[in-house]
Amino acid sequence: MISAAGFLSAAEVTLTGVPSDSDLYRTLAGGSLLIEQSSAEAPPSSQEVVAAAQADYGRLLAVLYDEGYFGPIITITLDGTDAAAIPAVQAPRQITTAVIKVDTGPQFRFGKAQMAPVAAGTEIPEGFATGQTASLSVLKDTVTAGIDGWRGQGHAKAELAAQELSAQHTDRTVNATLRLAPGPKLRFGGLRVSGNKAVRTERIIDIAGLPEGEVYSPEELRLAAGRLRRTGAFSAVALIEADNIGPNATLPVTAQVVEALPRRFGYGAELGSLDGLTLSAFWLHRNLFGGAERLRIAGEVSGIGGNSGGEDYSLSARFERPATFNEDTDFYALAKIEQLDEVNFFSRQLDLEAGIERIASEERTYTLGVGLRRAKTRDAFGENEYTLLTLPLSAEFDYRDNALNATSGYYIKAGVTPFLAISGSDNGLRTSVDARVYRTFGTARPVTFALRGQLGSVYGPDLSQAPADYLFYSGGGGTVRGQAYQALGVDLGGGNITGGRSFLAVTAEARLAVSKSFSVVGFVDGGYVGAEEFYDGTGEWHSGAGLGLRYNTGIGPIRVDIAVPTSGPEADEDYQVYIGIGQSF
Repeated sequence: MISAAGFLSAAEVTLTGVPSDSDLYRTLAGGSLLIEQSSAEAPPSSQEVVAAAQADYGRLLAVLYDEGYFGPIITITLDGTDAAAIPAVQAPRQITTAVIKVDTGPQFRFGKAQMAPVAAGTEIPEGFATGQTASLSVLKDTVTAGIDGWRGQGHAKAELAAQELSAQHTDRTVNATLRLAPGPKLRFGGLRVSGNKAVRTERIIDIAGLPEGEVYSPEELRLAAGRLRRTGAFSAVALIEADNIGPNATLPVTAQVVEALPRRFGYGAELGSLDGLTLSAFWLHRNLFGGAERLRIAGEVSGIGGNSGGEDYSLSARFERPATFNEDTDFYALAKIEQLDEVNFFSRQLDLEAGIERIASEERTYTLGVGLRRAKTRDAFGENEYTLLTLPLSAEFDYRDNALNATSGYYIKAGVTPFLAISGSDNGLRTSVDARVYRTFGTARPVTFALRGQLGSVYGPDLSQAPADYLFYSGGGGTVRGQAYQALGVDLGGGNITGGRSFLAVTAEARLAVSKSFSVVGFVDGGYVGAEEFYDGTGEWHSGAGLGLRYNTGIGPIRVDIAVPTSGPEADEDYQVYIGIGQSF
């Protein structure tokens, strides 16, 4: 016969001895497994309750030590019996009440708080000072800060040499004297590599870019590991410092890597009420020639059964070689064949491009390329064939806290593409800017305000001579929600619409978190398209507004937006629905 397991509810766990409205009470409650267990959806068994109670002795003691209470008394009873005296394997059939009683004793504060020697520029925690709470975590953080300060100046083997801690019970103080041993200033030795099989050792050294012979720096170690991870050729990367100092005050470092599977295949499908069905697939090789080179071949068919024109096709191949000119400058080459059957134009084109990508930092990336574009287009002006020599340049600054669900920071991407017409067009310049900023207010139910601005311009050729696929339209999920896809262009009369040479779009969102999982969003979008090269107000505006719902997942929020047109040309639909992963921007 098996008896039912006993359980606790939140009201059956009591914490006494500490004022219930104090920060210490909340800290202790947050550290208690018993209290955490009592709010679980599934009722715990008696054995689990006993185990949680016995674990709470050590957990709560650690909390009190960290708050400066070094002589506490903790008593935990289960139905009146001391939890420490109950064998976990012989737990009672049922437990109805648990009482945690805490006698904190006196709180100690730092009397003398000294650490030496300290490297210039070291930020010592504010809590390590006379009169502050004698917290063990503050002591640990202080030692860490002192060692990191010396390591940041090249003393890789800095350590805590000695510590003197004494308690004065009469005045309830703790005197702490910490002595650091910086050790010698070291320089990077050669980088050793282990764990690689298919990726060549010399290429790993080149990609890591660890500056051999220069003064040791933890930041350089972090950057080197990041460069190796960035290639995608490794599933794990660790840069390990040698235990012993090498000849001539050098520090050998070993890059220990685990290679990822070199080949990967993927496919996907998306369905939208406006865009129809999109099917895509790709094949990827992460180590094409043994130097962590990447080759990605991708194909996509979109617009199947949609209302955004006809069906679009693309087939592309992109090759990337990391650390080609230096450790932070990669080489790329791409070829792409594409057909665009859009609402207001049709285009078939071939793009060939090669260039460099400079990763200046984790937030800043620059690209410079040279390309050849051959296209055949059809729009309101008729058919055209053109060949362009292009020089695409771009700069990207990403200071968001989260790319899929930003709550603070900003993002800017600017592109400039001069083009030289070999045939079928005139020389010109195409520019684009995408700027976004985020700010959040409140903590219980935070509200994030997000603002986005987009600019575009085609300078040089007349509207009738400009490449049709270089012109701008507005309307749809990427510009103005609520308006039909590419609803706004330049009206030539007689029902003929073409893209504009100038473009401006503004989007504002307010994102209110109603729970950990759900948020509601209100938004307003506006877009402008003009025939002129730059905005001068002679073009036309349209706008849309709506509400959205976000459900947070591990890969970003699932987004559902419903929007209606609020100004501009009449739309065929009264409203539009947009579904995706991640915020709209």
